[in-house]
Amino acid sequence: MTIQFTTDGSPGYRRLALWQDIVCDVFVGLDCKSDLGSAFHGSVTQAPLGKAVCSEVCSERQHVFRTPSRIARSDQDYVLVALGNRGDGGVVQDGRETVIHPGEFALYDTTRPYELKFKDTFSQSIFKVPREMLQRRLGGTETLTAITFGADAPLERLAYDFIFRLCQSADRLAPSSAAALSEQAVDLLAMALSERLSGRSLPSSTHRSALLYRLKAHIRARLADPDLSLPETAAALGISPRYVNDLLADEDTSFQRHVLAERLAQCRRDLASPLLAHRHISEIAFAWGFNDLSHFGRVFREHFGMSPRDFRQTQVPH
Repeated sequence: MTIQFTTDGSPGYRRLALWQDIVCDVFVGLDCKSDLGSAFHGSVTQAPLGKAVCSEVCSERQHVFRTPSRIARSDQDYVLVALGNRGDGGVVQDGRETVIHPGEFALYDTTRPYELKFKDTFSQSIFKVPREMLQRRLGGTETLTAITFGADAPLERLAYDFIFRLCQSADRLAPSSAAALSEQAVDLLAMALSERLSGRSLPSSTHRSALLYRLKAHIRARLADPDLSLPETAAALGISPRYVNDLLADEDTSFQRHVLAERLAQCRRDLASPLLAHRHISEIAFAWGFNDLSHFGRVFREHFGMSPRDFRQTQVPH
């Protein structure tokens, strides 16, 4: 692969600190610990593959953390597929822990804390995929993290072999071929994961609930912006527009209906407030993201059974 980072040639006392810098630059914000000191060695190669990135990591005993504080300072939103090549690697995320042996793979998600545990020398290929690429094929992937794939099921084995060999060739592919092959790799990965999903009874996801909370908080914080949109909101949360509506469908609504209901609720509250009696109805409507007064009046009447003016009059003490 094209980009090469290595601790070789560095003074022993600098190697672990250098590795910390390498890992943070190549993957996402991580903290690395190792008791090897000056005996530590590590190298990373990397090549782009369409929207994805292929890397190979060869290193020694260490413990890697993706912490909440690192996540808070980062906009990285990827699913990482770790394919075991030599040695074993542990993955901890979402209350699960698994071990990746050579010939197996596991997933972890950069938007939530995780740990990687390596007790000895190892090498892994890492297929870093924008989370949206998997979500538009599968929906949420939070129930699939820290689970080992590839040992027995034919599709999982095929996915491992295809992605592993693709990563070995990534730097020799034309950009157009690389983009097409990365999509095919994610298609194959999604097929393998879907097969596993269809064979198990999944619990309700606490991550899904948390994501719905984040979605609503994002909308509430931007209600006053008339340009608040589904694509912008999806991009801010690192998910697809379809998945935004899928989350809101749990509450029998959609993005547009939820935004409208929230804006109307805020307008209704302000129209009922004696402290805002001096403000024109149009000012209140425009303050909450409406940009067409006749539209506001019509949807307000549809939701509350009377015009904004009549509603305000019912709130005035006589």
